[in-house]
Amino acid sequence: MKALVLAGGTGSRLRPLTHTLAKQLIPLANKPVVHYGIEAIVAAGISEIGVVVGGAARELRDAVGDGSGFGARITYLVQERPLGLAHAVRVARDWLGEDDFLMYLGDNYLSNGVTDLMARYRAERATGPADAWLLLAKVADPTGFGIAELAPDATVVRLQEKPAEPRSDLAVAGAYLFTPAVHEAIAAIGASARGELEITDAVQRLIDSGRTVRGSLLTGYWKDTGTAEDLLEANNTVLEDIEHAVCGEVDTDSEIIGPVRIGAGASIVRSRVVGPAVIGAGVRVRDSVVGPFTSVADGCRITASAVRSSILLTGVRLDGAGPVENSLLGRHAHVSGPGPGARARRLVLGDHSSVTEAPRPPDGPARPATETPKSPKSPEDRAQEGPVGTA
Repeated sequence: MKALVLAGGTGSRLRPLTHTLAKQLIPLANKPVVHYGIEAIVAAGISEIGVVVGGAARELRDAVGDGSGFGARITYLVQERPLGLAHAVRVARDWLGEDDFLMYLGDNYLSNGVTDLMARYRAERATGPADAWLLLAKVADPTGFGIAELAPDATVVRLQEKPAEPRSDLAVAGAYLFTPAVHEAIAAIGASARGELEITDAVQRLIDSGRTVRGSLLTGYWKDTGTAEDLLEANNTVLEDIEHAVCGEVDTDSEIIGPVRIGAGASIVRSRVVGPAVIGAGVRVRDSVVGPFTSVADGCRITASAVRSSILLTGVRLDGAGPVENSLLGRHAHVSGPGPGARARRLVLGDHSSVTEAPRPPDGPARPATETPKSPKSPEDRAQEGPVGTA
């Protein structure tokens, strides 16, 4: 039994952050998303893992290594272009050989892992009734997912990819189990309207050719972390389960409230940290409020600022930043001003970005100090703007 972790996507919905960082390496509670997936695979009893990588191959190799740190052996498989999930399986065809395999989407988070799915696979595989098993989750809006329609015996009878008129509310939740029969199905399908080889088309091909496909409802929490909002929600969920541990220094003028994990070499001075929150190694927090639901990676500096419900990657600096909330700040990003009394800001910043806001003028709202005045925007322009600023 092998596992195939897909980590070759471009992360277009997370730009500008993913211009310089693989989306699978964005952290939840200071640990890359893909690490949770690999840990779940190993916990389910699989140690032979292939990781499909694309343009971010080097940084993924650096972050994951040879697998020994997870108790696994990892092989890297290069997908030159992200041409669909089924295409990624085609890229891995020689490595997979004639083994059954678990396919896991590297940017998905499953709180209970894939142990239950593997248990069902092992129970049924002995009698050989199925050629694929899909992990399924009920969703409020089925139009944004691959959707499975089940028969009463949990056999999948139809799959729909992002249907306009869904026949089910069961989404495929980022994990699939296949026998080698899937390779023949992939060879028989063509590209979809968006130019990709869709795994849903391959599974439907299995069904149409008389093969049996089973669905298994997941337990616990699942999130496809493809957007900033999804990442922040998943981060909140992971933080709810952290254990309180203070390894850094907290002065007597500071207050720690609730479950908080503070890394070695960190220092908290005249500040309040409200859990759940994670403070990485070597972080400096001074005259600030951090949390709740905030992850601060190693080496960050937070001075005279307030941040909550956010993810700060390595080396972020907040200097005199008024409330920053529901934000995702890339490595070594810098946010400063406008000081106390400012309105809260939501930001999605790429690595090494800088945002500086001038103090609020007496008769109007604050404006970034580096920004030149612009002419009023048309209603059409305003309608196209989203709630999250990017830089």
